[in-house]
Amino acid sequence: MRTYALTVFDQSGKKLLDESFTATSDDEAKTVGQARLDDTGYQEYTHRCVTPEAKLILFHR
Repeated sequence: MRTYALTVFDQSGKKLLDESFTATSDDEAKTVGQARLDDTGYQEYTHRCVTPEAKLILFHR
């Protein structure tokens, strides 16, 4: 398992969500991150999900 980071920002740059989760692959992490955004209602906010190596796998601005 690898640890991924999901961060959501408002328009002023304030963090609304900053959490980590584990997944077995980048594809699974992308699915988990998108589901978390849907659950919290943050899918239209600026967000990013990164791998342990800081590679972006999910981004919206």
